[in-house]
Amino acid sequence: MSSTEVNHAPPEGTNVASDTGKFLTNIVGAVALTHGCNDLIQATLPSIYPMLKANYALSYAQIGMIALVYQITASLLQPWVGLYTDKHPKPYLLPLGMCVTLIGIGVLAVAGSYAMLILAAALVGVGSSTFHPEASRVARMASGGRFGTAQSAFQVGGNAGTAFGPVIAALLILPHGQFSVSWLMLIALLAIVVLARISRWTIHHNRTFVKKHGDQDIVRLPRGKVILALSVVGVLLLAKFTYIASISNYYTFYLIQRFDIPLEKAQFCLFAFLAAVAVGTFVGGPVGDRIGRKAVIWISFLGVIPFAPILPHANFFWTVTLTLIIGLILSSAFAALVVYAQEVIPGRTGMVAGIMFGTMFGVGGIAAAGLGKLADLYGIVNVYNACGFLPLLGLATLLMPETHKKKM
Repeated sequence: MSSTEVNHAPPEGTNVASDTGKFLTNIVGAVALTHGCNDLIQATLPSIYPMLKANYALSYAQIGMIALVYQITASLLQPWVGLYTDKHPKPYLLPLGMCVTLIGIGVLAVAGSYAMLILAAALVGVGSSTFHPEASRVARMASGGRFGTAQSAFQVGGNAGTAFGPVIAALLILPHGQFSVSWLMLIALLAIVVLARISRWTIHHNRTFVKKHGDQDIVRLPRGKVILALSVVGVLLLAKFTYIASISNYYTFYLIQRFDIPLEKAQFCLFAFLAAVAVGTFVGGPVGDRIGRKAVIWISFLGVIPFAPILPHANFFWTVTLTLIIGLILSSAFAALVVYAQEVIPGRTGMVAGIMFGTMFGVGGIAAAGLGKLADLYGIVNVYNACGFLPLLGLATLLMPETHKKKM
């Protein structure tokens, strides 16, 4: 047997030179799996908001505050984690961060007050903040130059986990009560084991893959265009994740109030939407590698504009159908946005990933809190009416500078 046949475990990869041009499916797949575990745990929190609201007599604003604490905790730390690990790689932050998430699950399961719920949300947020920048870097390292595909695979793992969160809540947690959240600790333990092995692989192969496929086709933008590019990306993230937050955090409330359906049925509708988001994310990365990041971003936002404004006026069937279409199309932009931002600031993979995922959580958290307050004041249906116009901000894509040299 050759050495590569004897050694199947990712941490002990033996032929770095021969693999630097390859897309390493086992590594990208392992990172995507752990992203799924991480985001499934996180998705459980908004999925059980109706139960927490009933158990603790919470207002929509208090529900929004729980989401804000969780997502702001994650968003504030992620860019700093990414910036630090760009200069001083810390692969073992991956399993250590998941350990913090494990503790957060335990606190959530036994919480007996609103303050304990806030603490649990903060711990899960801290765990997320240490996971995303380093895990995104590993996916890029193992991409073989197919950065969009690797980022898409990594992100779709998270989206798949997010999609299954409501199903786990509907089948396991809601029928059996708050303490059954503790079953999620098994998922966290699985992720810790896998992440420990990924960390060992990263130590052995640190930046070999990124260096091999560095920046040969990247245009070095002047400072003014870098600021413009990142500003446009920020506007697009604001539009995308505010709209996504309006559905992922309040879709069940909206369906129950508007169509008077059972909570369990509303949870499965949320699962269908989040599954569509996962599919769209998976498709967007490879397409972006082929036709360009800007093209995917442009199609993503333009494609949603005809559907979003009419969603609040549709019947139940078309509401579910339109949210599936919107989730599928709008989500295709995220991998392209991440890779585009990494091309705008080459050499800062972790920092950019931290900013992108941090912005995602931050915008989502602020939007969740703000939309919750507006829902208390004006009603959830009126909030959905207003959010229908957010995709129009996608027209800012026209201002994005090119990051690749034109091929002759």
